[in-house]
Amino acid sequence: MYALVEIKGKQYKAEKGALLKVDRFNDEQGASLEFDTVMLVGGTEDVKVGAPYLEGVKVKTVVEETRKDKKVIIFKFKRRKGYRRKRGHRQEYSYLRVEDITGV
Repeated sequence: MYALVEIKGKQYKAEKGALLKVDRFNDEQGASLEFDTVMLVGGTEDVKVGAPYLEGVKVKTVVEETRKDKKVIIFKFKRRKGYRRKRGHRQEYSYLRVEDITGV
């Protein structure tokens, strides 16, 4: 069974035991989170689609870890003008382990 869940404005496919890479949460490692913004449940004999969300369906997750991704370089350049800017950043992500999909 799988569910499409919306977390921080982005959609993820959640299956039991799956690891989701989502934008950073301020919760500590081992904290449990519940999401009730489930848009679709499938993988059984019938598919349930919400409008926009399904009522009573929740995805339970646990924060595995929080870490930074690889560095992204932003380089701006305009020819013949002497304009060059080099900036970079490392985006922070949280990894969530899906424990259960309830209310189906």
